[in-house]
Amino acid sequence: MRSGDAEMGGKSIVVTGVDGNLPKVVDIAWAAGSSSVPAQLGRDGAFISQRYADDHSLEVGSPLAVETPTGTTMHLHIKGIIDPPKGGSPFGDVSISTRTFDSSFANHDNDLTLVNMRGGATDANTAALERSLATYPQAVVETRDQFINARTGELDSTLQILYALLGLSVIVSLLGVINTLVLSVFERTRELGMLRAVGMTRRQVRRMIRHESVVTALIGATPGIGIGMFLAVLTTAALSQYGVVFVVPVGTLVVFVGIAILAGVLAAILPARRASRLHILEALQYE
Repeated sequence: MRSGDAEMGGKSIVVTGVDGNLPKVVDIAWAAGSSSVPAQLGRDGAFISQRYADDHSLEVGSPLAVETPTGTTMHLHIKGIIDPPKGGSPFGDVSISTRTFDSSFANHDNDLTLVNMRGGATDANTAALERSLATYPQAVVETRDQFINARTGELDSTLQILYALLGLSVIVSLLGVINTLVLSVFERTRELGMLRAVGMTRRQVRRMIRHESVVTALIGATPGIGIGMFLAVLTTAALSQYGVVFVVPVGTLVVFVGIAILAGVLAAILPARRASRLHILEALQYE
């Protein structure tokens, strides 16, 4: 698979050059056409992404005039429309045969060379591929899983940074909740004394403060998660052309809600202890 920048209708596009054996190594979902299209592209055939077809009202049989950096104008016809894979697609806006690509673009280097090995991804097969590429020091041999991990590694690093920033914000929030509860205990000293006087136990006082703390934490977490989901929808909509899709991380959200509850319980420890240790008579006389 090769790629290069070109223009069509005065706008920049990415053109991909593919081999006729592409369906043997890549499972493609076709919105129009079939897996036989790559082998039938010839000199003037092309297939495009569903998004590009929708944006420009194109269909199978529509003509395309693509201008390349070498000054060549390729007159193509659409033979298929693909539904690009989610999470990032190796295909550009327009895909043509390798033969047509090489005759119209100066750069003939492969972005990806996809190989089916008899026996699958084994150490022996990997070593055999590496030996065959000894004269190409820039080439990297990767299994399917290694390829995926390499591409998601940068994203994982970004998420770790965001989680670290989230942890700092939680620490700051804990201090805020503690401060609020301590002030609340001071302001309600007489009220707490009256509750103790009419029979509330120390354990019940601590439980009440803990519940208030958890509610306070959830009041902060709920709109925070809601706003985060809204911003995620906007971000993924803007990046949808790159294969980014919006998925609700249910498990992660449940964990964050649990962290918010735990944070509320931790923040209530000191205020709850102080409230439960108030002397009843002194609390009733507090002003």
